[in-house]
Amino acid sequence: MDWIMILKAVAVLGGLGAVFGTILAVASKVFHVETDPRFEPLCEALPGANCGGCGYSGCAAYAQAVLDGKAPVGLCNAGGDDSAQKMAAIMGVEAKKVGRQVAFVRCSGTTAKNKGYYEGIDDCLAATKVGGRGPLTCKFGCLGYGSCTKICPNDAIHLVDGISKVDPDKCVGCMLCATVCPRNLIVPVRYGTHITVGCASTARGSVTLRGCSIGCIGCTKCQKTCPKGAIKVENNLARIDYELCDNCGLCVEVCPRHLISDSNLTAKDVGEVHKHRVFQRQG
Repeated sequence: MDWIMILKAVAVLGGLGAVFGTILAVASKVFHVETDPRFEPLCEALPGANCGGCGYSGCAAYAQAVLDGKAPVGLCNAGGDDSAQKMAAIMGVEAKKVGRQVAFVRCSGTTAKNKGYYEGIDDCLAATKVGGRGPLTCKFGCLGYGSCTKICPNDAIHLVDGISKVDPDKCVGCMLCATVCPRNLIVPVRYGTHITVGCASTARGSVTLRGCSIGCIGCTKCQKTCPKGAIKVENNLARIDYELCDNCGLCVEVCPRHLISDSNLTAKDVGEVHKHRVFQRQG
């Protein structure tokens, strides 16, 4: 009578399956959470990079923040203006043209002096833990161990003569590189920005020169030359207000350290640049 036992077992299993299926169906109805129909289209409007450049953990988190009214459209650098306009259309709002941003490394210290030699792992944070904040005499300079190059998902940043340099045409502005720079040297700038100050040292000029022959000494020549008042020396360091700068290049010509450069980036995608809630560090 083995076949009878088999039939009983099949019947029991079938009954249990039906019961649990019914329970799951009822539970799905009882605990069903309505999702905003705009969520999926918002996610599709984003590039799916999940880079965190918007200040949220990923594209889905940013889309939800937009739906919840906690974030504006247009924070996605990787998606640029195209994503911003699609998201604005979905949300029924008007979006200003969003300017593209890229990373910029505030260091030109190819002549930076060493106070010692580091023989640890190739990691910038690790290098700062030894020898009194790293092997460089300048405590503001690029250490050159490539932490930023390793984390970049777009191969947009490389070591050139021991200094990290960004390829603006490859950079999508996710700013992951900034999160691993222990010296906070990497900042976002508008794509198409011609004039940049390749230094982050706020030390006195005499101190800066002891560690790097091309660091900013706070001489104020650039400030005095600028016809727009767009560049000012604050805490011994020249800083540019890009809302005023018209890329005339006069500051480049008078800088005795040759650290203010005209990168001749192609000016396009001009638009409003949002200030992100991350990567804006002091110092």
